[in-house]
Amino acid sequence: MSTRPWIVDDDLWALIELLLPWPEKSLGPRPVPDRLCLQRILYVLYNDVSWQLLPLELGLGSGQTCWRRLERWQQAGVFDRPHRILLAELNAAGRLDSSRACVDGSHTRARDRGPDTGPSPVDRRKTGSKHHLICDGRGTLLKVVTTAANVNNVTGTLALVDGIPPVAGRPGRPRRRPEALLGDKGYDSNREELRKRRILPVISRRGAPNIKGIGKLRYVVEQTFALLHHLKRLAVRWERHTELHDAFVSLACSLICWRRLNKPES
Repeated sequence: MSTRPWIVDDDLWALIELLLPWPEKSLGPRPVPDRLCLQRILYVLYNDVSWQLLPLELGLGSGQTCWRRLERWQQAGVFDRPHRILLAELNAAGRLDSSRACVDGSHTRARDRGPDTGPSPVDRRKTGSKHHLICDGRGTLLKVVTTAANVNNVTGTLALVDGIPPVAGRPGRPRRRPEALLGDKGYDSNREELRKRRILPVISRRGAPNIKGIGKLRYVVEQTFALLHHLKRLAVRWERHTELHDAFVSLACSLICWRRLNKPES
C-alpha cells in the first residue's frame, strides 16, 4: 500500500468523478476543486484528525468546506454507487463468493451522544455505536449498518441481508442473496426469517456445541472488521449525526473493494 493512501489516483478519480452532483453556484471565491476536497476527506478518514487541523500540504480551503461537501455527496448517494460498481467488477472477475456470507457486529466508542448511540455493554456502559457487517465468503464488504451500542446483533441481521445491493457483473439477474449465512449463536433466532428469504442459516444453536469447522469459515469477517477499523475515523465515532458517520463508512466500503480489485490474486 502507498505510504500516502489518501492520495486520489487517476483511476479512482475517474470512477468517482462521473458520480458527483453538479457543483452548487456560489457568489464567493472559487470553490475548492472536487478532487482536492475528496483527498482531504480521505486524509481525515485515514488519520482521524480534526477538520480544522488538515495540513497545508493538502492544498488551500477550510475543513468546513470539505465537511459540507461530504454531507452533500452522501445525500446524493455518491459513495454507495462506487461500491456497487466495484462489487460488479469483482463479481465479473470471479472474485466474489456468493455461496455464503458471514455476519458479525463490533463496538466503537462514540465521543458525542446523538442518534444511534447508547451505553456500550463491553465498554463500561460508555456511549458507543455498533457496526453490523456482512461480507461474502472471501471477506468482501457487502453492507455495513450503524446502530446504538446496546442494540442486539439479531436486530441488525435482517437489515444487513435486505440491504445487500444487487451485484451485477455476470449473465442473468443480479444476485441479492447469498446461498447461506454464517453467524455465531447470537443470531440463532433469525433462522426462520432467513429461510423465508431462501437463505440457509449456518448458525450454531444456543445450548448446543458449535458447528464443527464453522470458525475456519467465519474468520474472514474478523479480517474485514480489521480492515474497516484500520481507517482510524471509524475506530472512534466523532460525528454526532449518523448520516455523516455513514458517509465515512460508505466511502470505506468503496476503498476496501477498490484495493481488493487492484490487488493481484494469490
